[in-house]
Amino acid sequence: MTTLSNPRRTTDLYPTRGRTEAMVPRRDPVVWSTPDTPGPLRQGELPGFEHTGFTTVDALLDPDEVTLYRTELDGLIRDPAVRADERAVVEPTSQDIRSVFEVHRISEVFASLVRDERVVGAARQILGSDVYVHQSRVNVKPGFGASGFYWHSDFETWHAEDGLPRMRTVSVSIALTDNHDTNGSLMIMPGSHKTFLGCAGRTPKDHYKRSLRMQDVGTPSDEALTRMAGEHGIRLFTGRAGSATWFDCNAMHGSGDNITPYPRSNVFIVFNSVENTAEEPFAAPARRPAFIGARDFTPVR
Repeated sequence: MTTLSNPRRTTDLYPTRGRTEAMVPRRDPVVWSTPDTPGPLRQGELPGFEHTGFTTVDALLDPDEVTLYRTELDGLIRDPAVRADERAVVEPTSQDIRSVFEVHRISEVFASLVRDERVVGAARQILGSDVYVHQSRVNVKPGFGASGFYWHSDFETWHAEDGLPRMRTVSVSIALTDNHDTNGSLMIMPGSHKTFLGCAGRTPKDHYKRSLRMQDVGTPSDEALTRMAGEHGIRLFTGRAGSATWFDCNAMHGSGDNITPYPRSNVFIVFNSVENTAEEPFAAPARRPAFIGARDFTPVR
């Protein structure tokens, strides 16, 4: 197990949470390996990821695997011990479980998914190094009113509140239910990952307790979102259960509420390079808990 012992030592390349909002060009690569680096992503997918900030896999999991992971998810949601755990986040109004964090530590079934070469191998292929899990969670959007996730760049939060110094982090969202264009599916602004949007406003103490339920600090202004959407457009990601979307840590993304009868559940895994381990937060008074931003940097094997 490798843990953080040094205070912040890296120059802040991406200032945020100041008095004003500001856009600056990305100062890091998107793909950290070469196009011929071996891995599960096919030839041509890495240049596409570099250009748009995402790539999709139509059938990462087969139907039997989907059933396995969905059954495990349903069991976690019904488990009173999971609901009582601080890693479970509930909807403010319905009190339904919205997310369960650090799911790869709670469940050996989901831990096996993290270790699956189709998953961790693609992360190594994009980031050009060994990787560890910065964050894992299941997001649950039951029908009839589950709330969405407002527009944001994950890196802005992970930099400000967790201390990730560089943009060398990638996420995968794996569908455990069918993702329709009506049930709150993921939206990304293609190409937005090449511009960092530093948000306005100070980070309150224990901000994570509120932000996991309703985002406020660290979200872009309407004006900035309008400008970025005008430049990049918006792509909606739909697909059958078992499909997956890989996306860059700085991609501007969000998802709407689910007011349909059709539930939407995804497992979300964030891999960070072992050469980009977390330091002290760059724009927050204290670190978030380790179940949200890991301090164990042991590579996934």
